[in-house]
Amino acid sequence: MKKITTILSILFVAVLLTSCKNDTSLQQYLVDSQDKTGFITVDVPTSFLQLRSNDVSDDVKETLKSIRKINLVALPIKGNEAAFETEKATLNKLFKGNSDYKSLMSMKSKGIKVNLYYTGDSDSIDEVIAYGHGKDAGVGVARLLGENMNPGKIIEMMKNIKVDADNVGLKQFSAIFKGK
Repeated sequence: MKKITTILSILFVAVLLTSCKNDTSLQQYLVDSQDKTGFITVDVPTSFLQLRSNDVSDDVKETLKSIRKINLVALPIKGNEAAFETEKATLNKLFKGNSDYKSLMSMKSKGIKVNLYYTGDSDSIDEVIAYGHGKDAGVGVARLLGENMNPGKIIEMMKNIKVDADNVGLKQFSAIFKGK
């Protein structure tokens, strides 16, 4: 009886140790970035997104309603050169080593490499993530959270969206792209 208890105890500990993940999730990265020096973080409610006109299709209106929130986190390169490589490596590891994030597309423009990922099914997306980095700009992540989002409809909606540029948080975030 003592031998069976010992074997079961060892087996329980082994299962417990192998089931614990020490991987950082995107959510944890976004939360941790709020306390890091040099980072700019903005949570954008969908109320800041407005349709350019009222005569857009019902599909576009429904797509906008399917979006709950947008999270933006960025580390501008200016003054943060040492942290840039560390944060880029952390994010590369997070996306490359995680099967939850499916690659949508990659592109490179003006020295900035951008990768788009999504979670959920291809016709019912729960999250769209844009991760970009460039030696002259810095590193950043934008996450679009929603329920049952359709990628084709999101692209159509983006053509009809305007952002409330008077919002202070968005002005602060846009300073990254102006080199300030």
